[in-house]
Amino acid sequence: MLEDLILFIDGEAIVLDKPAGLPVDAPRAGGDSIERRIDELRCGFKRPPVAMHRLDQDTSGCLLFARHASARVVFQQAFEAGTVEKTYLAVLAGEVAEEGVIDLPLGKVSSAEAGWKMRPDPAGKSAITHWRRLAMRDGRSLVEFRPKTGRTHQIRAHAREGLGAGIVGDFVYGVPGGPMLLHAVRLVVPRGKKPPVDVIAPLPGAFAEWRDDAALDEA
Repeated sequence: MLEDLILFIDGEAIVLDKPAGLPVDAPRAGGDSIERRIDELRCGFKRPPVAMHRLDQDTSGCLLFARHASARVVFQQAFEAGTVEKTYLAVLAGEVAEEGVIDLPLGKVSSAEAGWKMRPDPAGKSAITHWRRLAMRDGRSLVEFRPKTGRTHQIRAHAREGLGAGIVGDFVYGVPGGPMLLHAVRLVVPRGKKPPVDVIAPLPGAFAEWRDDAALDEA
């Protein structure tokens, strides 16, 4: 049950620890999704909550829902103002420098053979990601990403195009094979005079060998 994956809940918000492999929106071809199971997150409310952002199907971690219309307005304003803090952890298939900022506009390209993906495009939408390396092991790097914009596939494309090292398990931008090692580890959402929603999602099992390097703080 999705209710068992709730990390935070109050009268305004729910933060779900979304498992990898479960899409947020119902796929056109059918199959399981959070959208189709949204009633599992009513938690006593008459109306189901509304997802305030998206995580890719194979990305795990913090996913915010608004429980009613007024909360939805507050959260939407925070996202639009750029005051929501999102932190991701990823394992890259390569060694990278210590830290930096990727400022690389992205645009969507598509083909009949390969489908669509995001690529660097000077005429595309602004995409900015702060990053720092946490550890390196066996030619791989554990990297913390803090996106300042919320473009589709931003971290995945920036890892590949900005750092030259795709995410392990990412069959589009990185190195296929096994689960995609991209996890939305922390989410901080301001709420005016109220305490912010500040949640950490525990690392999934696929990150086991990097657990000590992640050194997560308590929210």
